[in-house]
Amino acid sequence: MTDMTRKRNRFTPARIGLAMVGLLTASVAQASMFKGETLDAVADFMAWVVLLLVPIVGITVFWLVHILPEKIAHKRNHPQAEAIHTLCLLSLFFGGMLWPLAWLWAYSKPVLYRMAYGTDVAEGHAKEAVKAPVRNEPAVDELAQLRKRLAALEAQAGQGGLS
Repeated sequence: MTDMTRKRNRFTPARIGLAMVGLLTASVAQASMFKGETLDAVADFMAWVVLLLVPIVGITVFWLVHILPEKIAHKRNHPQAEAIHTLCLLSLFFGGMLWPLAWLWAYSKPVLYRMAYGTDVAEGHAKEAVKAPVRNEPAVDELAQLRKRLAALEAQAGQGGLS
């Protein structure tokens, strides 16, 4: 025989005999540690757990995940939190298809809202929320300083100090 035929002939009598001895001496395999009535009782219990507990846990997790954007919007004092809440409810009825939009909306900065109202947090969400000052309105201290300076300039102009 050539080397090529030896490599092809892998099922030698010694290997076949060794495999037969291994098969004959193998012990019987058990699918469960329970037997008889105990196995039936355990199977019934597992079936009830799967039929009752798994759907309840699944629905609860689904609901908790779908209200996350609403919770995030309230935490961040988003001015459109109620609209995000409505989108989360709609997402529950549409099988979660709108949920990514609600998630993105909850994390977005309300730029147009800030341009319209001068702040990017809602008025009624949190009393402790700090409002960003509007850039077009001067601060109260600055306004008082300007009034004092104007009064001083008017006093100078009345005395003829300005030409």
